[in-house]
Amino acid sequence: MKVITKVAELRRALADVRNAEKRIGFVPTMGYLHDGHLALISASREHCDVTVVSIFVNPTQFGPNEDLSRYPRDFARDEALCGSAGVSIIFAPSAEEIYPAQFESFVEPGELAKPLCGAFRPGHFRGVATVVCKLFNMVQPDVAYFGQKDFQQCAVIRRMTVDLNLPIEIVTVPTVREPDGLAMSSRNRYLCPEERDRSLAISRGLFAAAHEFASGERDAATLIALARRHLERVDRLQYLELVDPGTLRIADSPLRYPAVLCVAAYVGSTRLIDNVVLSWSPS
Repeated sequence: MKVITKVAELRRALADVRNAEKRIGFVPTMGYLHDGHLALISASREHCDVTVVSIFVNPTQFGPNEDLSRYPRDFARDEALCGSAGVSIIFAPSAEEIYPAQFESFVEPGELAKPLCGAFRPGHFRGVATVVCKLFNMVQPDVAYFGQKDFQQCAVIRRMTVDLNLPIEIVTVPTVREPDGLAMSSRNRYLCPEERDRSLAISRGLFAAAHEFASGERDAATLIALARRHLERVDRLQYLELVDPGTLRIADSPLRYPAVLCVAAYVGSTRLIDNVVLSWSPS
């Protein structure tokens, strides 16, 4: 496994791979890897010849009062996990390598970036779209892998890839959860034991609504109310919305097509997001 920090070196290394007509898979991360990231790496290794993992805490997607300075970092641990998982290349650039002096060109996402997290984190998806576009141009992968937990991010990136004619397949991998249902996230480490216990209200609310949907309930307000009752244990519910998976607009009720129930909530000072897809096979 190679650890590369410079774009020029990365391009040289991948030129040989590309000339050998090998398929390149890419997993962009902000580090502090967990089993969710390892599932993305596993999916890449299953379908690609070479897997590249980027580790870069992207400053442009953090707001002025968010957790950039304390975002968890442990490169030695990440490197060991990548080595054990069969990663071919770790790309770990500095902020200066990604955003050189006088950098001023950003990717501005459209309507998909406005609801849900976009309504509460101004500029977040602008930063996400910009760094992912730059990483795509640096790695030039055949396939890129993202987790379903960040459903809106996946939608924004998929739209950007189509709009900018990037020849990259975007694959969404199902959310990986702890045994008790909590969606895996690097930010889970912020939670004290009591907060960790209360954070289970998020997945339990989503699962309760999904169970009711599977039992035949199609009224959006009923499903949202059921999830909301569980979410009374969080400290602050930022949003709980049932949306169309393609447009992220509020889903029509009664539900006749798949929808996604999305939530963002604070437990203590930690902001957590999660979602569940409500779909069924036509009879």
